[in-house]
Amino acid sequence: MGGKIIFAMAMILCAVIANAHGEGYHTETNPAVHTEEKMTSLHFFLHDIVSGEDSTVVQIAKANLSKNSSALVPFGSLMVINDAMRVGMESTSKLIGRAKGLYVAASQDDDFQLVMYLDFGFTEGKFNGSSFIVCSKNPVMETERELAVVGGSGDFRMARGFAKLRTRSLNITTGNAIIEYNVTLFHY
Repeated sequence: MGGKIIFAMAMILCAVIANAHGEGYHTETNPAVHTEEKMTSLHFFLHDIVSGEDSTVVQIAKANLSKNSSALVPFGSLMVINDAMRVGMESTSKLIGRAKGLYVAASQDDDFQLVMYLDFGFTEGKFNGSSFIVCSKNPVMETERELAVVGGSGDFRMARGFAKLRTRSLNITTGNAIIEYNVTLFHY
């Protein structure tokens, strides 16, 4: 019986020691270190391939009410994307990264708007391993439009800014598009 009590006491002591050494919740607040903010301008082409063998867009959900819609992307459709970011409009131009995320068809009228949640990650060049995030509505049928940049990582940590988009090619039948991006980022 005495051995059982000693064993139980040893287990309790081990649990107390483990909790005393940083197990569990921890918080610390420190003053911010102010570094100089940078501005970076980026230019690339997003290749959004909706149809065909090399599709970079897949529909993952669709609202029941959109079954009979003739729209390219019916209201309530949710798409996942893994689009190529290239230096040029040609599909053979240098790949510099991938835009990964979601967009949802968010308009019921003729204005065709998407709401986009995308991470633009660079895999080449000076910003390899860095990304910025767009979370914004995209009025697709407008030739020129502007989206909000709401964050980033790596070299673009704490990024904010905007992306000016211009549709350079759009096939209404297939949905395939090439969009020119001019991005202005403010980051640390």
